[in-house]
Amino acid sequence: MAFTYTRSTQGSISVFHLQGDIIDKAEAAAFIDEVNKISASGKNKFVLELLEVKYMNSSGLNILVNVLTKARNAGGDVVVCNLSKKVSELLVITKLDSIFHILPTVEEGIKKLNSK
Repeated sequence: MAFTYTRSTQGSISVFHLQGDIIDKAEAAAFIDEVNKISASGKNKFVLELLEVKYMNSSGLNILVNVLTKARNAGGDVVVCNLSKKVSELLVITKLDSIFHILPTVEEGIKKLNSK
């Protein structure tokens, strides 16, 4: 399944709803570019909803880590939420669950980022 995304905004927080397979940096280029533009504008808080991400490989993990690094280096943060079972297991196996804020819903992610 091809990678797609939609974005909404809640105040200074960008909420990305990611869908499909995240297996290739080139396929996610538009998403990466949009994150970079938002970050360059000074908005560095992101919620990534991953419920409809069916598969992710090391390239997909790298994309998530790059978004997290960019946000935190600029004083922001990232919350991932609504994880599918496969993605949740992948984050646990790779121990990335210890560096990401993982919450069950977008609303809780927004609340977490608003409290920072």
